[in-house]
Amino acid sequence: MATVRLKKGFDIHLVGAIADKNITLSSAPQSVAIVPDDFHGVIPRMEKKEGEHVAAGEPLYHDKNYEAIKVVAPVSGTIREVLRGERRHIDAIIIAPDQSHDATTLDLKRPAEEVLLASGLWAMMRQRPYDVVPVPGVQPRDVFVTAFDSAPLAPDLDLVLGDNRQYIAKGVEVLNGLTSGKVYIGIREGQSIDAPGAVVNTFVGPHPAGNAGVQAANTVPVNKGETVWTLDIITLARIGELFTTGKVSHDTVVAVDGEMVQQPRYVKTVIGADLETVLKNELTNVARSRIISGNVLTGVKVEPNQWLRAPYRHITIIPENNVPDEFMGWASLNPKRFSIYRTFTTWLGGLRKPVSMDSRIKGGERAIVRTGEYDAMLPMDIYGEFLIKAIISGDIDKMEQLGIYEIAPEDFALAEFADTSKLELQRIVREGLDKLRAEMS
Repeated sequence: MATVRLKKGFDIHLVGAIADKNITLSSAPQSVAIVPDDFHGVIPRMEKKEGEHVAAGEPLYHDKNYEAIKVVAPVSGTIREVLRGERRHIDAIIIAPDQSHDATTLDLKRPAEEVLLASGLWAMMRQRPYDVVPVPGVQPRDVFVTAFDSAPLAPDLDLVLGDNRQYIAKGVEVLNGLTSGKVYIGIREGQSIDAPGAVVNTFVGPHPAGNAGVQAANTVPVNKGETVWTLDIITLARIGELFTTGKVSHDTVVAVDGEMVQQPRYVKTVIGADLETVLKNELTNVARSRIISGNVLTGVKVEPNQWLRAPYRHITIIPENNVPDEFMGWASLNPKRFSIYRTFTTWLGGLRKPVSMDSRIKGGERAIVRTGEYDAMLPMDIYGEFLIKAIISGDIDKMEQLGIYEIAPEDFALAEFADTSKLELQRIVREGLDKLRAEMS
């Protein structure tokens, strides 16, 4: 076991953290939905139609380019609607759950890759380069598993893991059989993981220390021509459970927290559950609340009548400022205003003191100024500002030289928060990765 100390990054402490570590059981969801956009790189081709019954674990659709990649139903029920947007893009597949509790059992005598592809768990992993669902048939050099989340108000993955901890060893065994290298698990200081067969490293430092990509970059970086997989410890345990029982559990524990939550807490529900059931009158003011499936840096804005998005174990609710005008604007002397650069007086109370933040950007997009902001927030051996410029200019050679193969949009989320230029860095990185992938295919 090695200890990696990261100095770059920043911990954002928001009001609304969970104090009670007990888990509340949610009511049965009225509807459950899968959003194809959550599985980047997969082009959906439906296998079920509206009105058809589907069992838990049964495929809803497969990938157009790699038919073996399946995305499955998290519950048994009837497909109520296939919600489509522009150009017939599938926005969501909505299931009306029933009480049959049918569950698909997979044949574990088949090759492990085939079982993972059919189970839907394959779609829960990501590969570097490109930060997409892994391509079948491509053996990863290594697999990187993160066992903690360092994002603002993030859930305690040890608590979320619960009794599924018993399946970690089996999950490591399965992944070891799929990689030519090693399975690396990143834990935080003071955390303990029993994972025979894996290389366990301890990461000490601020966010984004919990990102699997950051952990990979600080142990065995990804080079051109190499492929690695990344996932979190919850998905690893689900893989172990699948290869122990033959079934996939789609139950999940999510953290419901943030300033606009009456009682921040952990809720046990199912992947894709409707938010009205999960939140259950916990909003202090619906009209002035921004609901985020995920954390405030990388999550997705959702409406109260929508659903918990599949990759996330977190719902954050912060103030939605509908009256953006503020007395004296940027020159305000309000002692509650926060700045990462100590522009205001908030830092005098200590940077670990929880602060209140709303949804405002507080500024407009402007030219990139070389201040070293990106590098200070990015604990990876790359030049963030130069890489962003190369992506914007479409210079593929420069992108490759500057390390685009080892990054994902989430790695730039903190830099986006700190950016005085107010650029949408995650969107820029995603477009750059998609363009590079299209050029290389």
